[in-house]
Amino acid sequence: MHSTAKFDERIAQVRAFLLELQTNIITALECQESLGGVDGKSDTKFIKDEWQRPEGGGGISCVLHDGKVIEKAGVMFSHIHINQMPASATTRHPQLAGAKAQALGVSLVVHPKNPHVPTSHANVRLFVATPDDGSEPIWWFGGGFDLTPFYPVLDDVKHWHQVAFDVCQPFGDGVYNQYKAWCDEYFYLKHRGECRGVGGLFYDDVNTASTGWDFEQCFDFMQAVGQGYTDGIIPIFAKRQNTPYTAEQRDFQLYRRGRYVEYNLVYDRGTLFGLQSNGRTESILVSMPPLAAWEYRFEPKIGTPEHELTDFYLKPKDWLSLSS
Repeated sequence: MHSTAKFDERIAQVRAFLLELQTNIITALECQESLGGVDGKSDTKFIKDEWQRPEGGGGISCVLHDGKVIEKAGVMFSHIHINQMPASATTRHPQLAGAKAQALGVSLVVHPKNPHVPTSHANVRLFVATPDDGSEPIWWFGGGFDLTPFYPVLDDVKHWHQVAFDVCQPFGDGVYNQYKAWCDEYFYLKHRGECRGVGGLFYDDVNTASTGWDFEQCFDFMQAVGQGYTDGIIPIFAKRQNTPYTAEQRDFQLYRRGRYVEYNLVYDRGTLFGLQSNGRTESILVSMPPLAAWEYRFEPKIGTPEHELTDFYLKPKDWLSLSS
């Protein structure tokens, strides 16, 4: 089979999985929203917005906002054609400067209303680039999931990382440690000297050259990570979405959301890629929280949960080895 036709089949398989994944995640989140929170029951649903890209391709952006449990969530599918690879991609792959490519994936960010429920993020994606010289397509997978709590509970963090470990274990004994460490390094605010959250998994450039896995194994890993997100977050929602909270705790949540905004606009590779590739701005920036705050030189008091967040939780740890 000609390599182009072969990759057309593979891309179709990945696309079908991603569309199903988007639907499954939306269903799971809507279920939690329907159960309600401290403000009562909710019938708020995701709104679907289908769009097309002038260069080719398009996507389905699904957004929920002003819920009783979820203040804002975006679960986005995109499959776009790129006429010229942007700098955010070619700095790591200089041989692809000027190449055409396809990029497809599901990305999501969920900003819960209750400060006791963490913000969560997940992304799974595939790139297929076609070099100008007519050589074989170059492909790689990327993605992961990470957790950003405001009032963390150690059992929740351990559960999240246990799910991450279980996702990785079938693919090799060292995979979890490798991609956990990469997550800790990647989701780090250098200008603040702190991690964005308590981590999870992050990987990029996953292909045969980097892992020894063939395309099917790499695709299997994408599926495991994508499906692992709901296994990780839904039990945390169920435990925490009815926890009472104070106005002061809500204010702290908004203050910490400011860090999330800083990270996404300064460091996030996906944001940079989307903007540099003439992506759909509304879909790229849907990850931003609906409300955030900044306070000059805020310093939480020692011994408070707010201080524990930065003093203990926002530092890389071997979470699975800690006692609850």
